[in-house]
Amino acid sequence: MNPYQILIVDDHFVVRQGLRLILETSEQFQIAGEAENGQQALSLVDELQPDVILMDLNMPVMSGLEAMQILKDRNSRVPVLILTTYNEDELMVKGLALGARGYLLKDTSRENLFRGIESAIRGETLLSAEIMAKVIAAGEQASTPAPGKGEGSLLSDKELQILRSVARGFKSKEIAFDMGMAERTVKAHLTSIYNKLGVDSRSQAVATALERGIL
Repeated sequence: MNPYQILIVDDHFVVRQGLRLILETSEQFQIAGEAENGQQALSLVDELQPDVILMDLNMPVMSGLEAMQILKDRNSRVPVLILTTYNEDELMVKGLALGARGYLLKDTSRENLFRGIESAIRGETLLSAEIMAKVIAAGEQASTPAPGKGEGSLLSDKELQILRSVARGFKSKEIAFDMGMAERTVKAHLTSIYNKLGVDSRSQAVATALERGIL
């Protein structure tokens, strides 16, 4: 099997070099290219057609969020993993809303890095319990649901339970086992969640629920 092509986007050379050194220890991954800002990244995405993008948030010229917005407008299907630090909670929520498949702390372990990339390529959303707690906290602070909107009752109790499990990175099969139901039933609930929230992916469902104060 050909190695997965990775595009690293970060304005710090040390971060890019560190990620490169770690990823090159595995035959599964190959560095397709590097970019110092979102603008460079957009050019390289078209040129290199990577399998996944590791995207920093704060960069000169064009931020990661701005680049992700353009990718979303272009209907890009290349999964994005956000490279983040501990003080970017609000940006985490915005990144999820733009379709990020998850987050990786810049000092993450080799194992977490590989697992995050593999999950993103499979189309899954992977958030560690620690990061999820921070994202939920940021969402609670940022969200101010208008009274009478009934946002809290938008999803059923089962749908809320499923969405919380999704937010923590559990797969449909794992959720089905935990809740004592068929996997196809979990997927049916997910479809209902997407329809109610007006989204089409797990990460966007989590972000939208956070922003509305549902989670």
